[in-house]
Amino acid sequence: MLIRPIQNFLRKLGLPLVTFFSRLGELSLFIARSVYNCFTPPFYMKNIGRQLVDIGFYSLPVVALTTIFAGMVIALQSYTGFSRFGAESAVASVVLISVTRELAPALSALMVAGRIGAAMAAEIGTMRVTEQIDALTTLSTNPFKYLIAPRVIASVIVLPILVMIGDIIGIFGGYVVGVYQLGFNPANYIKSTIDNLQALDITTGLVKAAVFGFIIAIMGCYNGYKSRGGAQGVGEATTNSVVSSSILILIFNYIITGMFFSK
Repeated sequence: MLIRPIQNFLRKLGLPLVTFFSRLGELSLFIARSVYNCFTPPFYMKNIGRQLVDIGFYSLPVVALTTIFAGMVIALQSYTGFSRFGAESAVASVVLISVTRELAPALSALMVAGRIGAAMAAEIGTMRVTEQIDALTTLSTNPFKYLIAPRVIASVIVLPILVMIGDIIGIFGGYVVGVYQLGFNPANYIKSTIDNLQALDITTGLVKAAVFGFIIAIMGCYNGYKSRGGAQGVGEATTNSVVSSSILILIFNYIITGMFFSK
Protein backbone atom coordinates (compact mmCIF):
# COMPACT_ATOMS: atom_id res chain seq x y z
CA MET A 1 0.00 0.00 0.00
CA LEU A 2 2.89 2.37 0.71
CA ILE A 3 4.73 1.67 -2.52
CA ARG A 4 2.51 3.80 -4.77
CA PRO A 5 2.59 6.95 -2.54
CA ILE A 6 6.38 6.62 -2.26
CA GLN A 7 6.67 6.29 -6.05
CA ASN A 8 4.47 9.35 -6.56
CA PHE A 9 6.54 11.35 -4.07
CA LEU A 10 9.84 10.35 -5.70
CA ARG A 11 8.42 11.16 -9.12
CA LYS A 12 7.36 14.64 -8.00
CA LEU A 13 10.73 15.17 -6.35
CA GLY A 14 12.81 13.75 -9.15
CA LEU A 15 11.19 15.49 -12.12
CA PRO A 16 12.19 19.05 -11.05
CA LEU A 17 15.71 17.86 -10.22
CA VAL A 18 16.12 16.14 -13.59
CA THR A 19 14.76 19.23 -15.36
CA PHE A 20 17.10 21.51 -13.41
CA PHE A 21 20.24 19.51 -14.14
CA SER A 22 19.19 19.08 -17.76
CA ARG A 23 18.83 22.85 -18.18
CA LEU A 24 22.11 23.39 -16.32
CA GLY A 25 23.87 21.01 -18.68
CA GLU A 26 22.37 22.76 -21.72
CA LEU A 27 23.46 26.14 -20.38
CA SER A 28 26.99 24.87 -19.66
CA LEU A 29 27.35 23.54 -23.20
CA PHE A 30 25.93 26.78 -24.59
CA ILE A 31 28.45 28.84 -22.58
CA ALA A 32 31.36 26.63 -23.66
CA ARG A 33 30.35 26.86 -27.31
CA SER A 34 29.85 30.63 -27.09
CA VAL A 35 33.25 31.23 -25.47
CA TYR A 36 34.97 29.02 -28.04
CA ASN A 37 33.43 30.95 -30.91
CA CYS A 38 34.46 34.26 -29.34
CA PHE A 39 38.15 33.34 -29.73
CA THR A 40 38.16 31.56 -33.09
CA PRO A 41 37.84 33.15 -36.57
CA PRO A 42 36.03 34.32 -38.53
CA PHE A 43 35.07 37.46 -36.62
CA TYR A 44 32.11 39.49 -37.84
CA MET A 45 33.51 42.94 -37.03
CA LYS A 46 30.50 44.76 -38.46
CA ASN A 47 28.18 42.88 -36.09
CA ILE A 48 30.52 43.53 -33.16
CA GLY A 49 30.63 47.25 -33.98
CA ARG A 50 26.85 47.45 -34.18
CA GLN A 51 26.52 45.73 -30.80
CA LEU A 52 29.10 48.07 -29.27
CA VAL A 53 26.92 51.01 -30.29
CA ASP A 54 23.63 49.39 -29.25
CA ILE A 55 24.87 48.19 -25.87
CA GLY A 56 27.22 51.02 -25.03
CA PHE A 57 26.16 54.31 -26.58
CA TYR A 58 22.41 53.86 -26.28
CA SER A 59 22.71 52.68 -22.66
CA LEU A 60 24.60 55.80 -21.56
CA PRO A 61 21.50 57.86 -20.61
CA VAL A 62 20.09 55.08 -18.43
CA VAL A 63 23.43 54.45 -16.71
CA ALA A 64 24.05 58.17 -16.21
CA LEU A 65 20.66 58.80 -14.61
CA THR A 66 20.93 55.72 -12.41
CA THR A 67 24.42 56.44 -11.09
CA ILE A 68 24.05 60.19 -10.55
CA PHE A 69 20.96 59.75 -8.39
CA ALA A 70 22.56 56.81 -6.58
CA GLY A 71 25.55 59.01 -5.69
CA MET A 72 23.23 61.81 -4.56
CA VAL A 73 21.18 59.48 -2.36
CA ILE A 74 24.30 57.95 -0.79
CA ALA A 75 25.61 61.44 0.04
CA LEU A 76 22.34 62.38 1.75
CA GLN A 77 21.96 59.11 3.65
CA SER A 78 25.58 58.94 4.81
CA TYR A 79 25.47 62.56 5.97
CA THR A 80 22.29 61.87 7.94
CA GLY A 81 23.91 58.89 9.68
CA PHE A 82 27.39 60.31 10.23
CA SER A 83 26.12 63.64 11.59
CA ARG A 84 24.95 61.78 14.70
CA PHE A 85 28.55 60.90 15.48
CA GLY A 86 30.25 64.06 14.24
CA ALA A 87 31.81 62.23 11.26
CA GLU A 88 30.43 64.32 8.41
CA SER A 89 33.90 64.50 6.83
CA ALA A 90 33.64 60.81 5.87
CA VAL A 91 30.78 61.46 3.44
CA ALA A 92 33.08 61.93 0.43
CA SER A 93 34.95 58.67 1.03
CA VAL A 94 31.72 56.74 1.60
CA VAL A 95 30.27 58.03 -1.67
CA LEU A 96 33.51 57.12 -3.46
CA ILE A 97 33.68 53.57 -2.11
CA SER A 98 29.97 52.88 -2.47
CA VAL A 99 29.81 54.06 -6.06
CA THR A 100 33.01 52.48 -7.36
CA ARG A 101 32.73 49.13 -5.59
CA GLU A 102 29.01 48.42 -5.63
CA LEU A 103 26.51 50.91 -6.94
CA ALA A 104 27.94 51.74 -10.37
CA PRO A 105 28.69 48.11 -11.35
CA ALA A 106 25.52 46.55 -9.93
CA LEU A 107 23.00 49.23 -10.89
CA SER A 108 24.49 49.73 -14.35
CA ALA A 109 24.40 45.98 -14.98
CA LEU A 110 20.80 45.70 -13.82
CA MET A 111 19.74 48.57 -16.07
CA VAL A 112 21.60 47.12 -19.04
CA ALA A 113 20.11 43.68 -18.33
CA GLY A 114 16.63 45.16 -18.45
CA ARG A 115 17.33 47.05 -21.66
CA ILE A 116 19.83 44.96 -23.62
CA GLY A 117 19.30 41.46 -22.20
CA ALA A 118 15.61 41.64 -23.04
CA ALA A 119 16.36 42.97 -26.53
CA MET A 120 18.84 40.16 -27.20
CA ALA A 121 16.38 37.51 -26.09
CA ALA A 122 13.55 39.03 -28.13
CA GLU A 123 15.64 39.44 -31.29
CA ILE A 124 17.23 36.00 -31.24
CA GLY A 125 13.98 34.40 -30.06
CA THR A 126 12.11 35.93 -32.99
CA MET A 127 14.78 34.63 -35.35
CA ARG A 128 14.43 31.18 -33.78
CA VAL A 129 10.64 30.91 -34.05
CA THR A 130 10.65 32.30 -37.61
CA GLU A 131 13.36 29.78 -38.58
CA GLN A 132 15.90 32.46 -39.53
CA ILE A 133 18.55 30.71 -37.42
CA ASP A 134 17.90 27.49 -39.31
CA ALA A 135 18.31 29.48 -42.53
CA LEU A 136 21.72 30.71 -41.36
CA THR A 137 22.79 27.13 -40.75
CA THR A 138 21.54 26.14 -44.19
CA LEU A 139 23.67 28.93 -45.68
CA SER A 140 26.75 27.52 -43.88
CA THR A 141 26.85 30.42 -41.41
CA ASN A 142 27.54 29.48 -37.81
CA PRO A 143 24.80 31.19 -35.75
CA PHE A 144 27.06 31.23 -32.70
CA LYS A 145 29.69 33.23 -34.58
CA TYR A 146 27.22 35.47 -36.39
CA LEU A 147 24.69 36.15 -33.61
CA ILE A 148 26.04 35.23 -30.18
CA ALA A 149 29.81 35.86 -30.23
CA PRO A 150 29.45 39.54 -31.29
CA ARG A 151 27.01 40.20 -28.46
CA VAL A 152 29.18 38.50 -25.85
CA ILE A 153 32.35 40.28 -27.01
CA ALA A 154 30.62 43.67 -27.13
CA SER A 155 29.03 43.24 -23.70
CA VAL A 156 32.29 42.28 -22.02
CA ILE A 157 34.05 45.27 -23.61
CA VAL A 158 31.34 47.88 -23.11
CA LEU A 159 30.16 47.21 -19.54
CA PRO A 160 33.48 48.24 -17.92
CA ILE A 161 33.44 51.46 -19.98
CA LEU A 162 29.87 52.19 -18.87
CA VAL A 163 30.84 51.52 -15.26
CA MET A 164 33.83 53.88 -15.51
CA ILE A 165 31.52 56.60 -16.78
CA GLY A 166 29.02 55.69 -14.07
CA ASP A 167 31.76 56.02 -11.43
CA ILE A 168 32.54 59.56 -12.54
CA ILE A 169 28.90 60.60 -12.76
CA GLY A 170 27.97 58.97 -9.45
CA ILE A 171 30.84 60.66 -7.60
CA PHE A 172 29.87 63.95 -9.25
CA GLY A 173 26.31 63.47 -7.99
CA GLY A 174 27.63 63.07 -4.46
CA TYR A 175 29.76 66.18 -4.95
CA VAL A 176 26.76 68.23 -6.06
CA VAL A 177 24.70 67.24 -3.02
CA GLY A 178 27.65 67.57 -0.64
CA VAL A 179 28.67 71.04 -1.80
CA TYR A 180 25.41 72.70 -2.83
CA GLN A 181 22.97 71.09 -0.40
CA LEU A 182 25.01 70.01 2.61
CA GLY A 183 27.43 72.92 2.58
CA PHE A 184 30.80 71.13 2.24
CA ASN A 185 33.81 73.10 1.08
CA PRO A 186 34.39 72.16 -2.60
CA ALA A 187 38.18 71.96 -2.30
CA ASN A 188 38.03 69.83 0.85
CA TYR A 189 35.45 67.50 -0.69
CA ILE A 190 37.55 66.96 -3.80
CA LYS A 191 40.72 66.49 -1.74
CA SER A 192 39.01 63.91 0.48
CA THR A 193 37.78 62.04 -2.60
CA ILE A 194 41.23 61.98 -4.21
CA ASP A 195 43.00 60.98 -0.98
CA ASN A 196 40.68 58.01 -0.47
CA LEU A 197 40.73 56.83 -4.08
CA GLN A 198 42.41 53.43 -4.40
CA ALA A 199 43.14 51.33 -7.45
CA LEU A 200 41.53 48.30 -5.80
CA ASP A 201 38.15 50.04 -5.65
CA ILE A 202 38.22 50.82 -9.37
CA THR A 203 39.58 47.37 -10.27
CA THR A 204 36.83 45.63 -8.32
CA GLY A 205 34.13 47.54 -10.15
CA LEU A 206 35.67 46.87 -13.57
CA VAL A 207 36.05 43.15 -12.92
CA LYS A 208 32.43 43.00 -11.80
CA ALA A 209 31.37 44.91 -14.91
CA ALA A 210 33.13 42.47 -17.26
CA VAL A 211 31.56 39.47 -15.50
CA PHE A 212 28.13 41.13 -15.48
CA GLY A 213 28.44 41.92 -19.19
CA PHE A 214 29.18 38.27 -19.90
CA ILE A 215 26.19 37.17 -17.82
CA ILE A 216 23.81 39.60 -19.55
CA ALA A 217 24.86 38.53 -23.04
CA ILE A 218 24.88 34.81 -22.28
CA MET A 219 21.49 34.75 -20.58
CA GLY A 220 19.89 36.96 -23.22
CA CYS A 221 21.25 34.87 -26.09
CA TYR A 222 20.59 31.54 -24.38
CA ASN A 223 16.96 32.25 -23.58
CA GLY A 224 16.36 33.62 -27.06
CA TYR A 225 18.17 30.76 -28.78
CA LYS A 226 16.19 28.13 -26.85
CA SER A 227 12.79 29.81 -27.19
CA ARG A 228 9.93 27.86 -28.71
CA GLY A 229 6.23 28.34 -29.30
CA GLY A 230 5.83 31.52 -31.31
CA ALA A 231 5.14 34.92 -29.77
CA GLN A 232 4.37 33.47 -26.35
CA GLY A 233 7.70 31.66 -26.29
CA VAL A 234 9.55 34.84 -27.23
CA GLY A 235 7.80 36.71 -24.42
CA GLU A 236 8.76 34.02 -21.92
CA ALA A 237 12.35 34.06 -23.16
CA THR A 238 12.52 37.83 -22.67
CA THR A 239 11.16 37.61 -19.14
CA ASN A 240 13.44 34.71 -18.23
CA SER A 241 16.44 36.58 -19.60
CA VAL A 242 15.90 39.64 -17.42
CA VAL A 243 15.05 37.66 -14.28
CA SER A 244 17.92 35.18 -14.58
CA SER A 245 20.43 37.91 -15.46
CA SER A 246 19.36 40.03 -12.49
CA ILE A 247 19.59 37.13 -10.05
CA LEU A 248 23.01 36.03 -11.34
CA ILE A 249 24.30 39.62 -11.22
CA LEU A 250 23.39 39.88 -7.53
CA ILE A 251 24.88 36.45 -6.78
CA PHE A 252 28.17 37.13 -8.56
CA ASN A 253 28.29 40.62 -7.05
CA TYR A 254 28.59 38.96 -3.65
CA ILE A 255 31.03 36.30 -4.87
CA ILE A 256 33.42 38.80 -6.47
CA THR A 257 33.21 41.11 -3.46
CA GLY A 258 34.12 38.17 -1.23
CA MET A 259 37.07 37.29 -3.48
CA PHE A 260 38.50 40.80 -3.30
CA PHE A 261 37.73 41.79 0.29
CA SER A 262 37.38 38.64 2.38
CA LYS A 263 39.99 38.24 5.10
